[in-house]
Amino acid sequence: MLTKRIIPCLDIKDGRTVKGTNFVNLRDAGDPVALAAIYAEQGADELVFLDITATVDERKTLIELVRNVAHTINIPFTVGGGISSVADVSALLNAGADKISINSSAVRNPDLVNQLALEFGSQCIVVAIDTRWIPVEQEEKGSQFEHIVHTHGGRKPTALRTIAWAKEVEDRGAGEILLTSMDTDGTKAGFALDLTAQISGTANIPVIASGGAGSMDHFVDVFTTGKADAGLAASIFHFKEIEIPALKGYLREKGIEMRL
Repeated sequence: MLTKRIIPCLDIKDGRTVKGTNFVNLRDAGDPVALAAIYAEQGADELVFLDITATVDERKTLIELVRNVAHTINIPFTVGGGISSVADVSALLNAGADKISINSSAVRNPDLVNQLALEFGSQCIVVAIDTRWIPVEQEEKGSQFEHIVHTHGGRKPTALRTIAWAKEVEDRGAGEILLTSMDTDGTKAGFALDLTAQISGTANIPVIASGGAGSMDHFVDVFTTGKADAGLAASIFHFKEIEIPALKGYLREKGIEMRL
C-alpha cells in the first residue's frame, strides 16, 4: 500500500507566511524559512510554498526566498505563484524547488502544461485547482450550482468546470493535482470530501486535498472517503493546533499507512 502524505503549506505574501479563511482576511503566521525548518524536522513528507499574490501583482515568485527555504530543508519542495513559462520553471528548479505548481497560467494557456511536462517531466509539474461551488447559468435549466475553477488567488471565476479541468490537465501531462476547495478553506470544518473523491476516484495521478483541515479525523476522512493521496494544511500547523508527529501516529492507529 502506498503511504499517504502530510504536507504543510506556506502561503506567502510580502515575504511572510499568511493564512486566511475562504482566501480572504489574511493574518501573519510567521517567517517561512523558520517554519519550513520546523516542518522538515517534525517529519512532514513535503512542503508547498505558494506566493499567493504573484499573479495578481503581475510579478515572478520570490526566488531568493525559495532558495533560502530549499537550503534549509531536506524534503520535497513544491513552489507556485506567478509561473508562466519554461524559463520561470527553470529558474525555480535551479533555486532548489523539486516541483512547481501552476494555476492561472495553465487556465490562460492550457498548452503550457504540455510544454512543461515535455521539458521537465510530469513528475515535477503540479496543477493547482482552486474551486468554488457557485451558481452557473445553463440554457433551458436556468441557474445551477457547479464546482467552478478560479484563478488569480481565487479572485476570478472562470468558465471551467472543476472535474472536467482536472481530467484535462492529467491528459496534458500534469503529474499531480493540488485541489483546494475555496468553500472549506480556513474553516476547519473538514475537507470537501465529495469533490475530492470524485476527482481522486477517476484520476491516474496523485491528488493533494487542501482546504478545511481542523482535526485529525478530517485527515482520516480525506484519505478514506475522499481517496486523496495527500492532505495539505496550513493554519493548524502554523499555530500549533496539531503537531505533525502526533497526526501521523494517529493516522497509523487508524490503519492509514504513513511514513514515520
